[in-house]
Amino acid sequence: MARYPITALSLSNALGDDAGAVIEALLAGRSGLSDRTAFAPRWVGACSELDPLPAALADRDTRQTRIAARAFAGIAPAVARATTRWGASRVAVIIGTSTGGIGATEAAFESLLGGTKVDFDLRRHHAMQATVEVVRQLAGARGPGWCISTACSSSAKAFGSAQRLLDADLADAVIVGGVDSLCELTLRGFAALELVAPGPCRPFAHAREGITIGEGGAFALLERRGDAAVRLCGVGESVDAYHMSSPQPDGSGAAAAMTAALQAAGLEPAQIGFVNAHGTGTAAGDAAEALALAQLFGRNTPVVATKGATGHLLGAAGATEVILCALSLERGRVPGSLGATPIDPSFAIDVVESPRAIECDHALSSSFAFGGSNAAVVVGVA
Repeated sequence: MARYPITALSLSNALGDDAGAVIEALLAGRSGLSDRTAFAPRWVGACSELDPLPAALADRDTRQTRIAARAFAGIAPAVARATTRWGASRVAVIIGTSTGGIGATEAAFESLLGGTKVDFDLRRHHAMQATVEVVRQLAGARGPGWCISTACSSSAKAFGSAQRLLDADLADAVIVGGVDSLCELTLRGFAALELVAPGPCRPFAHAREGITIGEGGAFALLERRGDAAVRLCGVGESVDAYHMSSPQPDGSGAAAAMTAALQAAGLEPAQIGFVNAHGTGTAAGDAAEALALAQLFGRNTPVVATKGATGHLLGAAGATEVILCALSLERGRVPGSLGATPIDPSFAIDVVESPRAIECDHALSSSFAFGGSNAAVVVGVA
């Protein structure tokens, strides 16, 4: 595949309001997870207080779209330049999300039961496409736009869609990313599955007890041509359909996605400097992923798990971790895997426990979702 330049990127989550704050917090070993009494389960990775949308978008104002607007602000100047360069009709928007506007719907339901009256419109507040429409309006983009919702691999798969749009000459620039917001339905749903840790999650740890849910947004601007420190090199996808909520135990579905990404990038496993793993902190998920990583990379490639600091951002996790790979490549340092110590001794992989200097040209980010909907993304220095 063509190696499209990532000409701008942005992040916003519990670690910080912009990409610089997030990566600096990670490299300093800080966590964004906290005990919030407003949610159940209580340990979450919540964003700081969010500003309302601009007046022109007030009718679409939700927690989900506020996170989207904050994250988009980091790439807004670059998007403005791209829109001028390519034309608004040639700028596309592809966003991955899992929860969408569920939080707004919960508030509307409470109002029906006698709670505070709220303005609610299914299309403007709940629909997955509502986030896409807000970003399109903020960007002034008039090209193709759609949402991908495959649970935890949503925004990783968005990079595959973006690459295909550029390959097919249906766009010259693509705003690609993911956004998800905290809501009770998701939190209580994962708790019902007995997948939620009682405290901060501990990816790849021997004593791991489950996930910690987070929220946030992540965006990258891909262009047909342009100056960039990092490029999109390859995207791989697989669907193993092993189980509705459990991963394939032997890791073969995960390995298939990572192998496909390497093939798309024209790389061998030894050329990957580090992997930002899915690493959720669940017993079954981490075990299956460790098998897949050991099969492909052995102990030769460092493995980083960042969800111990950000929480699991669900539909926004894939894009967040792709961008963290890009930022780590730029800085020549990878963050540690917060909470991983002591690492499960049965895992035959090199889990990075504290920030480490690196010298490499490529990194891989992996995302694995319910139903075995898997994706992996390779980025590399330009």
